[in-house]
Amino acid sequence: MCNLYSLTTNVEAIRRLFRLAIIHPNAGNLAAQPAIFPGYDAAAVRKTNEGRELLMMSWGFVLPQRDKAAKRVNNARADKVRASPFWRDSFEERRCLVPVTSFAEPKGKKPAVWHWFALRGDEPRPPFAFAGIWRSWKGPLKQDAEPVEMNVYSILTTIPNDVVKPVYPSRMPVMLSGAEEFETWLEGRADEAFQLARPFPDEKMHIVLTGEKMDETII
Repeated sequence: MCNLYSLTTNVEAIRRLFRLAIIHPNAGNLAAQPAIFPGYDAAAVRKTNEGRELLMMSWGFVLPQRDKAAKRVNNARADKVRASPFWRDSFEERRCLVPVTSFAEPKGKKPAVWHWFALRGDEPRPPFAFAGIWRSWKGPLKQDAEPVEMNVYSILTTIPNDVVKPVYPSRMPVMLSGAEEFETWLEGRADEAFQLARPFPDEKMHIVLTGEKMDETII
């Protein structure tokens, strides 16, 4: 499970890392986002006929519910993404990269202690990507509300590695790093991309911060 992450690098660094061809106008003035929660707009990279495009999407697929407000679903389990009709077409046809600099998981309750995970590297938080899928949504987000049109994304999760497991023992995001993995996720066949839905190597990541608050004051 992942319900909180950050992206604090700049557009130019994202352009280089993900080899962007296009920056959508809604991402042209991308500001640092030290706390991204479900329902927030955040950056994503998708494949187009003109090359890779950076644009802002809303975090969480929309699941309509009868006689209730729609539910936002921000995580897609890797073991269900190819079987569930809710996810399958997006995984096969609309994969995306979600730029990240760190993500958080809670441990304990009242208060929970938030643990922030990042890659090891020369920078304090080297940018990487979550493995994402996206789709377009047209409809209401709340009961009896006016319909909206927007692009939405969700991130894949898998079993946790030994860095995440002591904090959050059930799931962790599927993390991608490096040009080859980015290429495979965006351009590869579905079966090739699915091979990346695995725990990230323990030795390549670490905990960079812990605390009881979960907003930008601790990031």
